[in-house]
Amino acid sequence: MLLASVTTLFSLGALHAAPAVAASAPSEQTHATAGVHAAVQPQSQARVTAAVLSLDGGSRKPLLYGEDALYDTASIVKVDILAALLLQAQDAGRHLTAQERALAEPMIRNSDNAAANALWREIGRAPGLDAANKRLGLTSTKGGPGTKWGLTRTTASDQIRLLLSVFDSAATSKTGSPLNKESRAYIQTLMSRIASDQAWGVSAASGAEYALKNGWLQRTTSGLWDVNSVGRVTVDGHRYLVAVLSDGSASMSDGISLVERAARQAVTATART
Repeated sequence: MLLASVTTLFSLGALHAAPAVAASAPSEQTHATAGVHAAVQPQSQARVTAAVLSLDGGSRKPLLYGEDALYDTASIVKVDILAALLLQAQDAGRHLTAQERALAEPMIRNSDNAAANALWREIGRAPGLDAANKRLGLTSTKGGPGTKWGLTRTTASDQIRLLLSVFDSAATSKTGSPLNKESRAYIQTLMSRIASDQAWGVSAASGAEYALKNGWLQRTTSGLWDVNSVGRVTVDGHRYLVAVLSDGSASMSDGISLVERAARQAVTATART
């Protein structure tokens, strides 16, 4: 089991940045509250947590920056949905069908919600996700209610556990991922070929080489935004798994700015340890 090691507590004041000028919701995705607008400009109540694990170090314990609290996943859960689908296919002794691939690929690369809806049903919704996560070593993630996969709850340290099951090339039969080599390579490939309009988030901490999945969701009650980003980045030849979760931003662009700054600071701090 991975235990988060708290080394630095980010203050929200330090992490807030000016709203990202060019950041806007990609046209491919509307998420659960598309078209919902608050009557007045919502006031930011932002919080953020970042977790980082060096793939080139000996430890498999992530460094945690901020409180390892529960957050809504929004679309980062799509990596988890695909992992669950692949585990179920492995158990059946088969590869993904052409139809499953036709859904999985836009779900990750373009964050396609219709594809996620179909695969969420196929894996058995929350019970199927939770069963897979037990095997993947996630301890705090709970599938969303009914059809609402975006309201799955998770922590930054659990997202590192999920990423480790996908990206750890040093896995052994006793301690490694239940995902086989082919399944891990498939997820890695899709996360490395994300659509250009979604290449934000943890990639801000990297150079040209990264693999990621982002998620964003505006809450109907408050008008505030959940914005998350998870993935693998390479900095100065060193590879890191990074998960940044946030909520309470007044706009999506504010949330992106917060997440990207947290990712940069967390990776820089981890590199110095």
